[in-house]
Parts: sequence; C-alpha cells; structure tokens
Amino acid sequence: MEHLDVIVIGMGPGGEVVAGKMLAAGRRVALIERELIGGECGYWACIPTKVLLRGPEARQEAADAPGTTRPDLDWPDLRAHRDRMIRDLDDSAQVEGYREQGARVLRGAARVVGRDPWRVAVGQTEVSADHVVVATGSSAVRPPVDGLEDLGPGLVWTNREATTLTEVPASALVIGGSAVGIELSGFLAGMGTRVSIVQRGPRLLDREDPRLCALVTERFEAAGVEVRTDAQVEKVERRGEGVLATLSDGARVRTDVVVLATGRRPRGDELGLGELGVELDGGALPVDQHCRVAPGLWAVGDVTARSMFTHVAKYQGRVVADNILGTRSRADYTAVPRVVFSFPEIAAVGLTEDQAREQGLDVTTAEVDLTQALARPWTYATDPVGHLGLVADRGQGVLVGAWAFGPLAAEWIHTAALAIRMGLPVAALRDSIPQFPTFNEGYQVALEELQI
Repeated sequence: MEHLDVIVIGMGPGGEVVAGKMLAAGRRVALIERELIGGECGYWACIPTKVLLRGPEARQEAADAPGTTRPDLDWPDLRAHRDRMIRDLDDSAQVEGYREQGARVLRGAARVVGRDPWRVAVGQTEVSADHVVVATGSSAVRPPVDGLEDLGPGLVWTNREATTLTEVPASALVIGGSAVGIELSGFLAGMGTRVSIVQRGPRLLDREDPRLCALVTERFEAAGVEVRTDAQVEKVERRGEGVLATLSDGARVRTDVVVLATGRRPRGDELGLGELGVELDGGALPVDQHCRVAPGLWAVGDVTARSMFTHVAKYQGRVVADNILGTRSRADYTAVPRVVFSFPEIAAVGLTEDQAREQGLDVTTAEVDLTQALARPWTYATDPVGHLGLVADRGQGVLVGAWAFGPLAAEWIHTAALAIRMGLPVAALRDSIPQFPTFNEGYQVALEELQI
C-alpha cells in the first residue's frame, strides 16, 4: 500500500485548490474523484449557468443601449458554447494534467477504511496518508412532493438537467426561490419559456433584505414570470407529454418540466467516517476554525455546510493548505459576498437590517435609487435600473451589511465586502474618491445618508 502526504477526496474547486498547493510544494498527493475533476461547479452549476445567462442578458442590454437594436438569440450557438465551457463533460485533459504534475489520480467512489494513519479505498486500491482532505460537495435536495419520484429526469430537473439541457422547454415550474431558482428562472424566461416559480416562504430570496427581495419580484413579474409565494407544490402527475402540478393554495399548473431549486445537502456521510468515530452533523462534517475535522482529517466546501459557495470552498482550500504546510491559518467568514447572476445582478454581503437589530446593534440604514443619484446608469442604458442599500452600526461607525441590485452588481459589491471585512470606518469610506462615472459612486451617496 502506497503511503502519501495528502489524499484529496473530491476534486471540485475546493479540492483543486488544496491539490494545486500541495503539488506546488512538492508533496506526494493522491486525488480521488468519482465523477469529473472540476466538480459540480464546473460542469453543472456555476460555469454553465453563467454561460447560459449571458445570451439573454446581452440581448436585453442591447435592447436598452442607445443606438442598438434587439438582437436574436441563437440557441444552437449558445448551447455549443456551453458544451465547450463544460468540456463536453470530459475531464481527461485535467486528469492528464494532474498526472503530469506527479499526482496519483484514482477514479471511483472513496471510502475511508482506517485511521492512524488514514487509509482510503477506491475499489480494490488502498492508499494511506498523513492528511486526508474531504471535498465531496453536496447534492440537490428533492422535496417531499407526492408523485415526484414517479417522474423521470426528462420531466423533473435538478440543476444538472437544467444546465445541460439540449432543448428549451415551452413552460417550466420552478420549485424554490433560492439563488439557483432565480438564475434558472431568469435564463428560461429570457429564452422564451413560460415560467412559474413557487416559493414556500413569503418572498423570493427570503434570507436577504425584504426590499431587495421586492425588487427581484417586481423585475420578474415585469418580465412575465409568475411568482407564487407562501405556496408549495403538493402533488405532481404526468399529463400527456408534460406535468400537472397541484399547489397548496388549490391552484393547478401545467408545465413541460419541473425544476428543483430547493437547496443542497452535504455529502459527508458517504465515506464511512462515522464507522471510524468521526462525528457528523447529518451529511455535514463539522470543522474547527482551521477547517479540521480531526487530527489529519480536513474538510472544505459544501461538505462543511459553512456558507455553501464556490468562493468559500476555494478560501477554505487555502486555509487547509496553509495549515498542512505549516502556516497556522484560521477561517474567517466575515463578509462573504452572496451574488445571484440574474439580470440585473443581485448582490449582498454581511448582515441584513433585521439580522443587525437581532444582534443588538445600533442600526442605521440607507437606500439609494442609483438612477436618481448617478450619471452611470443613464450612460449604461436608456431605461436603467440600480439600487444600493447599506446597513451600519452607529456605535462602531462601520458598515455591517450591504445589498445591490443593478448591472454588474457582482463586481461593485466588493467595495462593501472589503469595508466590512476590514472594519473600515464610515468616515474613511466617505473620504474616498470613486471613479466617475461608475455604479461604485453610489456608495458615496448612500454613506452620506447614514446617520453616523
């Protein structure tokens, strides 16, 4: 049995960060992947959704830009570019690349079969290592809807079927008003699909500021998307070539496909760790501030159930790599950006107003309609949109939260993210000099409105 320095189980973004740093440091590394190197994000989530969204987004941008006409959408061309970006679901180049760097690449489902030292089996092959990093990600949750399991993947889509679709459906019923539900609804509606989105809670994106949620709903309804809140899908059944869904309010919706956007579940309970005395929290692996599960056992990404975003997985990968290589590093989840790549983009960071008040902070807030305060929205579009909200702690004189709704909000939310993470005083932010004309100027207007 070969003994290595590090075994990485799961080669999504977090696992790849660890693997890359270990190999660069000259460590002996084994990489285990049961599906594709690149993980959920690269093939069935982040990358394909952003590719698919770009065509409808660019079409709308062109329609709103002065001196242009609304272009046509070319679905075969968009689909072909999507396929190129997900490498036609082929990771052979990545496998070869890691092998050329000296890694041992094992394909198949891993099982941890021993500790002191950690031993991992893949089929009939067993390897051991001083360190094992678990990066097995998460899987889509299937809600308890009567009749759902009787319908096949042609009628019920998770993110995987939705992001690898070959034909655009005429109608879709999206269950869940999460980021995934918003993005997939936006893409399908932009391609001409008749979309209904059903959200169990009182509003879409219900963990965000209510004002931001209202703006999202208004935009969807203006685009013809039917939004049903405080409702659930109770039953689905096949009708002809499609599906008939019955909702909790008694309404019935006919649809070509049902799209599930009801959250994700960590996959840490598939490795046999519980049999070795490792404590799990459902499917999640609880980690300490160093992303350590137990001596020599680490976890990164969705499997930790800590801010389940790709950028957090990559960050945790850096933390783990530092610790394994001898630099004591702690994970700090302050000011993790949260972005929905809709049109326009939705972004948030830090606390909402309600969360800040629940923590007992002396809260002051500001909201700015950027179309009323700035030139940039009008140089960008003839019918512009843009809003920025700030949440501050009056006692400390610092920002604790922010949200944005507008073009490229994913880019300019990072001004707030950096300010919150570093605890920059509002006075210092007011004294900055933003480029003119930019959306980022909105911070100056909103900062002046804060009662600090």
